[in-house]
Amino acid sequence: MSHLPEHIVKAWVSGFGVSVPRGATASTPEGLEAAAGGLAPPLVVKAYGPRLLHKSDAGAVRLNLNSAGTAAAAAAEMLASLAGQDIAPDGFLVEEQASPGVEVIVGAVRDPAFGPVVLVGLGGVWTEVLHDTALRLAPITEADARAMLNELRGRALLDGFRGQPAIDKEALVKLLLAVGGTGGIIDTLGDGFEEFELNPVIATQDGATAVDARLIGPDSLEELPAPTPAAAEQVGDFGRLFAPRGVAVVGASTKKPNFGNMFLTFYKAMGFEGTLLAVHPSAEEIDGVPCVPSLAEADVDYALVAVPAKQCADVVRQAAGIPFVQVMSGGFREMGNPELEDELIAAAQEAGVRLLGPNCMGVYSPAGKQTFIGGEPGTPGRIAVVSQSGGLAGEVIKVGERRGLAFSKVATVGNSADVTPAELLRYLAADGETSTIGLYLEDPRDGRGLFETLQHVRKPVVALVGGRSGQGQRAAASHTGGMVSDTRVWSALGAQTGMAIVAGQDDLIGTLDFFDLHAARKSPGTKDVLVIGPSGGASVLAADVFDAAGLELAALPDDARTALREMGLGAGTSLANPLEIPVGPRGNPDLVRHAVTAILAHRPYADVIAHVNIQSFFTFGTSADPLVAYARGVGALQQEFPDVRITMVTRNAECAPPGVEDAVREVARAAGVPVYRNMEAAAVALAAGKTFAARSAHGKA
Repeated sequence: MSHLPEHIVKAWVSGFGVSVPRGATASTPEGLEAAAGGLAPPLVVKAYGPRLLHKSDAGAVRLNLNSAGTAAAAAAEMLASLAGQDIAPDGFLVEEQASPGVEVIVGAVRDPAFGPVVLVGLGGVWTEVLHDTALRLAPITEADARAMLNELRGRALLDGFRGQPAIDKEALVKLLLAVGGTGGIIDTLGDGFEEFELNPVIATQDGATAVDARLIGPDSLEELPAPTPAAAEQVGDFGRLFAPRGVAVVGASTKKPNFGNMFLTFYKAMGFEGTLLAVHPSAEEIDGVPCVPSLAEADVDYALVAVPAKQCADVVRQAAGIPFVQVMSGGFREMGNPELEDELIAAAQEAGVRLLGPNCMGVYSPAGKQTFIGGEPGTPGRIAVVSQSGGLAGEVIKVGERRGLAFSKVATVGNSADVTPAELLRYLAADGETSTIGLYLEDPRDGRGLFETLQHVRKPVVALVGGRSGQGQRAAASHTGGMVSDTRVWSALGAQTGMAIVAGQDDLIGTLDFFDLHAARKSPGTKDVLVIGPSGGASVLAADVFDAAGLELAALPDDARTALREMGLGAGTSLANPLEIPVGPRGNPDLVRHAVTAILAHRPYADVIAHVNIQSFFTFGTSADPLVAYARGVGALQQEFPDVRITMVTRNAECAPPGVEDAVREVARAAGVPVYRNMEAAAVALAAGKTFAARSAHGKA
């Protein structure tokens, strides 16, 4: 890893519109005095060379020098000090010292998965101690640049603090775009850099000046290739992956049932109507399924391989003519055997097949009779999922179907050695049978492709990301690299593309449920929420939950409060948002519907949360009928206001007898109302829905 001298980097970046101080260089202290003759004090002197990546740490910077002679003397002292550290500088840079202002860091680093990431932060102690920074994946837009500045905790310093003048924010936005925008510095560098940093940039009311610049990667700027336009990604045809005309299973046994036998059982239970074959060197049939001796004799669209890892490449080489081969077996790169995975990839390329996995469970599609789970298929739906975990994907399917969700296509990709999540996302984004997409990712393998694809997806996407801990942070030679971690890159990806990122499996399922029922409604992406239901304490807690999720419980207008009083509400309680109303086994099951109707007549709310305490229905009553009637009332409300997103929360559902919660959910969901067991789950899904709606309103989804 090499880095160019600061003055060369500054000369180059100035061509992109980055303001830098006037300066000159000399190879010796004696030559520095003449070089500095045309510069206006105060001056700065810096030594440069390959061992001076962090100049301040080595004492290779002198500030506030009042003449060219003083600058030369400082350089001589610096040379002696560096010699004591066994450092021989290549030369010295003298510059006009920038006027005081707010110190800012602007930089970029190459993330292993997502490629170039742009960062901005307040400099000095704010960066090093408080880590007050914001980041986005490159290239950034003007909206991204402004959002990054607004995310800084110390942004008040930019707006003027304690009598200080506000800095020129427009100059800082232009500098960010010069670095990270389309056609900017990072875009032009392409693959020719590891890290780039302007630190500090001095921001004042008159502009922004980069007083230090560092570029790590190329040996010279002349070595960098000319930038080329990015090629458009093609959408692969994965139709036969999800609806194969024939399936062959490799690895089933005639003696001892194993995973291969299990999959044969799954396909029979699924009611697979195409050709189903087992591959065995000598058997004529296994578990009633006819056999062929190798994949070379299998006329199918999909082959499932469940043999030991060392045998997989040989099996895949026999698969020429089969569009898709899934390797269920583990023991490859994930287990410290990258050579086996490389051999597998080579075998797939030799056979001309697309490889799913290895280390994955396969594909599920009720409409296409594809499966990797037991039991009868669920109802075909419009929710698709791409998962790097087969086990988690199975849980999402089973729990989701239990809650009433229906899936179009689910693909597990394991190590993603060939087919990547980004590739499948491009396909699903154009798939007419899919309206909502969920992702579970650990290592996306093609993070840059995922980012570029997400920028063009017009369907709601929600992602659960594994491994977003501080342990994913990589060591780097600059402050910029040290500020970039897996967690922050994923957050930036969500902010730039509108993809919702959730923290757990239940939230993934819940958000898919919300999008499935509500994404097509014309309700705006405004932050307002109306919360209505029993119990003042629950309402107070709900207010805390929705506030933490960035949602706004906008006040009821006076006319709405008057209408509610005319309905007999408000006696002994305040008519506020959240609105407390009596809901229970002896109450009017349509009261919530009437109250919300009265409110919406005077003020539109984008979202309404109707919550109920199920425990009270069975503490003060004995039948589920009033609760089901309440659910019907909430469902009728949704039918009356199709452009308002109505969501139901069934608190304390575990207090209901078996089957009651399912009955309530079925009634509500049939009317287009998603149901959650607590406010926290509803808030996660609601926040994601509002983000998608806001993005759609701005023409980005």
